[in-house]
Amino acid sequence: MTSTPHADSLSEVTRRILAVAEGRQRLLVALAGPPGAGKSYRSEQLRQAIGEALPGQVVVVPMDGYHLDNAVLEPRGLLPVKGAPETFDCDGLRHDLERIRRSDGSVAVPVFDRPLDLARAGGRLVTREHRIVIVEGNYLLLDQGPWRALHGLFDLSVMLEVDDATLEQRLIERWLAMGRDADAARRKALGKDMPNARLIKTASIPPDLEWR
Repeated sequence: MTSTPHADSLSEVTRRILAVAEGRQRLLVALAGPPGAGKSYRSEQLRQAIGEALPGQVVVVPMDGYHLDNAVLEPRGLLPVKGAPETFDCDGLRHDLERIRRSDGSVAVPVFDRPLDLARAGGRLVTREHRIVIVEGNYLLLDQGPWRALHGLFDLSVMLEVDDATLEQRLIERWLAMGRDADAARRKALGKDMPNARLIKTASIPPDLEWR
């Protein structure tokens, strides 16, 4: 059994994406990882690095834009577990990715406003000029329905590998920055985020590339 190839630097991942993109009209890259792994930060780094080689040809589509609204989650009793797989519009994400793959026009995608805790519809446009589309999110490689339907839409998949201790510290700091006190931040990180992180680590399909 062969092990998954891994990369330890931004330049390595950038080179791999550019190599796979050569000769393609459009390339969809899944950048997956647990909460606190740095997906938003790394996807923006990739956008900038790839953009140096292909100016104006790369865009990021964040899975967080497909959070179901609190008004939908609350009556379903899902507000306390917001961020779990069942609190996202996976079918909506799949539909938009299928449109993006067809590359026959611009596609408006939602983006998540973390301070406001809500998704903004049409917050970003994927245009025909965007040859490389980086889709970043927790559950893109989850080996469970309905997420399995996404896997075939990606030309390359990358998983961010971060140890649990580092994740816990980052997640606690995130909740503190959002105004929670120390006890509440720890409860949120360990009781809400880390179970999702463990699910992602244990129930995702092997990626094409691990980014450590």
